Order: sequence, then structure tokens, then C-alpha cells
Amino acid sequence: MAIPWVTTVARLILGVVLIAAGLPKFRDPIQSVTAVKAYQLLPESIATTVGHLLPIAEIILGILLVVGLLTRISAVLGGLLMLAFVFGIAWAWANGLKIDCGCFGGGGQLAAGQEPTYLLDIVRDFGLVVCAVWIALFAPGRLALDTKLGLGKSEREND
Repeated sequence: MAIPWVTTVARLILGVVLIAAGLPKFRDPIQSVTAVKAYQLLPESIATTVGHLLPIAEIILGILLVVGLLTRISAVLGGLLMLAFVFGIAWAWANGLKIDCGCFGGGGQLAAGQEPTYLLDIVRDFGLVVCAVWIALFAPGRLALDTKLGLGKSEREND
């Protein structure tokens, strides 16, 4: 059956996106903090901490998903992270903020004349939530370390 392969593709999509989102923020933590603060959702000190820890969490979750280790837990955490992003972007939109989401680095106030891409960002992140739910339901998929280490269903059981 195709379900294990769909799970693997969903794992790779969510994992690669998380890594791609985390790396630029990890390389520029000051910009990551700026992006988190731009949402005006968290107190300054908490926003600073989140700005520093977020890229690390994204990269770790992304790697775990790509290799299929602790797959179900990683999918749930990744899905919750994506839901938090959807909420944050919707919050910014509803409150009339004109910011770059900071999803793949950058972030903060947009320059004059620039318009935010909130709807596109929300649709993308919600699509990633769907991937996370699928993975959580049908983990670990094919080519997963969970299977090799006896932490998940065998590929034969997953058929």
C-alpha cells in the first residue's frame, strides 16, 4: 500500500522545511529575535529567548523527521510549532501589523510599500500541519531509523 511512502514524503517535506527555516535564523540569531519581537505577542525577555531557541528546535525536529527518529513525537511537536506560526501570522494580520513573517530568516517590519504575504504564509504552514498530522497517524513510514532501531512498526507491518 502507498501509505508508508506518503508518510515518508510528508516526513521529508516537513523535515526539510523545518531545517530550511531554522538554518538562516541560527546563522543570524539577532534577526531571529527581531522577527519574534515583531509579532508583539510575547514579553521582551521571552521573545528574546524564543528567538534564540526557535532555530535550534526547528533544526533538531527537521533532522529527526528526515531520518525518521522519534517520528511520531517529532511530528506532533512540528505540527504544534506550525500551528503556533499560523496563530502568530493570523495575529499579526488581524492586528494590522505589516511584518515579514521571518519564516525563513529575515523578519521584522516591512519597508514602506511592501505588503505582507499573510494568506500565503498561513496556507503554507497549515499544509505543513496536515503533513504533521499524517505523519503522527501513520508513523514512521519507509526508510525510518525508528524501524531499524525497533522503535516503530516494521516496513512490512506498515504495508
